[in-house]
Amino acid sequence: MTIKSELPLTSTHWGTYRVETDDGVIKALHGFEEDDDVSPIGTGIVDVLDAPSRIKAPMIRKSWLESGPGSNNHLRAADPFVEVSWEQAEKLVGHELSRVVKQFGNQSIYAGSYGWSSAGRFHHAQSQIHRFLNCIGGYTRSLNTYSFASAEVILPHVMGDLFALLLETTSWRSLIDHSQLLVAFGGMPLKNGQINSGGVGRHVQREQMIEAHEAGIEFVNVGPIRTDIDDSLNADWIAIRPGTDTALLIAIAKTLVDEELADKDFIEQYTVGIEEFQTYLHGIDDGIEKDAVWASKICAVPAERIRQLARQMAAARTMMSISWSLTRQHHGEHAYWAAITVAAMLGQIGLPGGGIAFGYSATNGIGGHNTRVPGASLPQGDNAVSSFIPVARISDMLLHPGEQFEYNGSSYEYPDIHLVYWAGGNPFHHHQDLNKMLEAWQKPDTIVVHEWCWNAMAKHADIVLPCTTALERNDIAISPRDPYVIDMQQAIAPVASSRNDYAIFSGIARAMGVEEEFTEGRSEQQWIEWIYQSTAERARAKGMEMPAYAEFRKSGWFKPAAPEKPVVMLQAFRDDPLANPLSTPSGKIEIFSTVVDGFDYSDCPGHATWMEPLEWLGGDISEFPLHLISNQPKTKLHSQLDHGSHSRAAKIKQREAIMLHPEDAEARSLTNGDIVRVFNHRGACLGGVTIDDQVMRGVVQMSAGAWFDPQQPASPGSLCKHGNPNVLTPDIGTSRLAQGPIAHTCMVEVEVFTGQLPELSAFDAPQTVG
Repeated sequence: MTIKSELPLTSTHWGTYRVETDDGVIKALHGFEEDDDVSPIGTGIVDVLDAPSRIKAPMIRKSWLESGPGSNNHLRAADPFVEVSWEQAEKLVGHELSRVVKQFGNQSIYAGSYGWSSAGRFHHAQSQIHRFLNCIGGYTRSLNTYSFASAEVILPHVMGDLFALLLETTSWRSLIDHSQLLVAFGGMPLKNGQINSGGVGRHVQREQMIEAHEAGIEFVNVGPIRTDIDDSLNADWIAIRPGTDTALLIAIAKTLVDEELADKDFIEQYTVGIEEFQTYLHGIDDGIEKDAVWASKICAVPAERIRQLARQMAAARTMMSISWSLTRQHHGEHAYWAAITVAAMLGQIGLPGGGIAFGYSATNGIGGHNTRVPGASLPQGDNAVSSFIPVARISDMLLHPGEQFEYNGSSYEYPDIHLVYWAGGNPFHHHQDLNKMLEAWQKPDTIVVHEWCWNAMAKHADIVLPCTTALERNDIAISPRDPYVIDMQQAIAPVASSRNDYAIFSGIARAMGVEEEFTEGRSEQQWIEWIYQSTAERARAKGMEMPAYAEFRKSGWFKPAAPEKPVVMLQAFRDDPLANPLSTPSGKIEIFSTVVDGFDYSDCPGHATWMEPLEWLGGDISEFPLHLISNQPKTKLHSQLDHGSHSRAAKIKQREAIMLHPEDAEARSLTNGDIVRVFNHRGACLGGVTIDDQVMRGVVQMSAGAWFDPQQPASPGSLCKHGNPNVLTPDIGTSRLAQGPIAHTCMVEVEVFTGQLPELSAFDAPQTVG
């Protein structure tokens, strides 16, 4: 409709929308005219912009305000809050930062501030907080992501930088033209393809999958959940025990060797280390041949089906898609290493439609046929502090200051953190073993948070500074995985006294005497224009012309022409490995890594290896017999907009849904709609039952993202009334190499909840006094 194209634009991680307002109030979000598959997630924000869950003024925890830093930390989330003015809040934060720096040093400030905060390039919360803290001397940072930390660390040893390879993913266009078989380890869920870090202009995953299916590509879904690949693709489902993909892939490699199906020429020219790996395959050192019979006992996949899959992959132009979820398990490094090894043995890496990809439909941008816009960012400055932690080791850092930890071949020391500063993101969503984290959360003197709504992160803070949403500020959306550049136009005034992060940090910087260093004298709009002009200069250097800024603002968006040829990952390497070596130590694919082997980690040997995980269906299941998959939700991004209408409509009696196989439900006398207690020795939460044979027997699926809502706030071990599965997941590293999260290595039991159903309080504001 013409009227919709005249409405202002906003961009989010789940899509671009036209914003309809009436007398300063948002009435509706309409899908961007370029997008034929609009995500419904965005509509969930409309009814909560000015809801009781909105934070409308600076808030200070009562004990902290009255008695100072470190007072009654055990009462975080139980203490009431006191409203203060912005002037007072700026002075309090500035004074506390100065105190901590003077007494303990900048390394005692932790500002990992991990999370997907905003699609806008300027109001990207991580950039804002890091720039500000670098102006006062720096902070302890975090490395890697919760999405695929173990892959980030192992791939540079084996194949190259993960982020570079993601941007070079073989495009769906190449698959449609050349592929015959796509084997998706961990599936290709369209729910994940709704989103993209930095913004989505047009959703493409569904249409590309359908076109690939119509082109005759055969799909195989290897995973415990049938619906992790779209029904329209008629995929062959190989139901596999969670956490055993590495064993399956190793047995495929053994079959390729035994049946002389491996591409010896490719292996010789483009890889190193096949001899050491074959020694392992044949069991020369341990006496165990890693064949299909061996893997069948681990994976619960028939041995003949494993052999058939190996033959299928060798006989066709095959693309292997490896889900990001496979990295989030104990020894997750080796699932990716084993997959790369099999892809190398098939010899199709660098061919059109063949080889390997890391997560088709993990986000909307993977495999897109796009010209990448080289976006500029807000400069963060230099961090004078060298201390860091692997991103998922936050609880260990807070609980064990001064202790040593291993990471990627070296030893480091956990810093002693006295102040945590978080802007954007929510560790009470994405971190594991929340009861352990609650204990750790009592250690810092002060926790400062920027938030727009009263989620668990805000409720567990000492100082809460209310920030705006993307609809209440101007910005510009540019993503390396999406071709659209969007002029994000402020649709409404900031709700109550909320401010954008730039204004918040400018005020604190003023109180600390570093305002000029932080702002460089630029306003919000001047910084946005600076980012656009810097991007245009980068684009021009690559032969891409972007419109003048005034013209861009008038049109509202820009998209460069698509590339002439489909992208094929590592095609240049295949064409000439000497002229285009990989960034690995050898310049080749490392089936065996002398570097990793030299680290002498018992939990991460020098080649792809099956190691029994901490807990799994093949282990002791006498107490907790069900494997929990806490995957990404369909109705929100992580925990964002869980309080919105779209997410709440999918809950069962206000609780997060948990899916069980019919036989597992029958064994526990459960029916659809029952409320159950899901528990293990780490914690317990409630969930609403759905029964479906789309999940394999022995596996339960409960999406992450429900706002943490303990029955007894501030009491570790209390029942989560809402259904946050991270009260159940273990908090140990994937290995000493990467120290990544292992949320998918988790065994639980499920029983009907028989008590009085507690009232949900996840979306309620805390008590305020004064």
